[in-house]
Amino acid sequence: MLHQMMKAKLHRATISAADLNYEGSLTIDTDLLKASGIRPYERIYVYNVNNGERFETYAIEGEAGSGAIQLNGAAARKGMIGDFLIIVTYALCSDDEVDEHRPNVVLLNPDNTIKEIVK
Repeated sequence: MLHQMMKAKLHRATISAADLNYEGSLTIDTDLLKASGIRPYERIYVYNVNNGERFETYAIEGEAGSGAIQLNGAAARKGMIGDFLIIVTYALCSDDEVDEHRPNVVLLNPDNTIKEIVK
C-alpha cells in the first residue's frame, strides 16, 4: 500500500508580489526551494492563512536571496501582498518507507528568511 505523506513545507511564507498577467504558477526564492527540497515545476499545495483559500499550482524559481513569494496568473486572485501562506508538497511512500519518512519543514520569518529548518 502507498501512503501520501508530507514531503516538504514552507511555513508562513509571506506573499511579496502578485502578477495577474504572468502565465501561472508561484515564484519562490531559489534558496527556499533548495532548503525545503521543493523542485522547480513540482506540484505544490498552497494554503492561505489569512483568507482560508486553498489551491494547487507548481513552483518556479525566483531570484536567490530575494525572499520572493509571488502569486502568478489566476493564483494572484488567491491572496494579497502580506498574506501568510503554507506551501506543501507530498510524496508517496510504501509501507516499508513510511515509518522512516521525515518531511523537510522550513519555518520562515515575515521577510521570508529562514527562521528554522526542522527535519
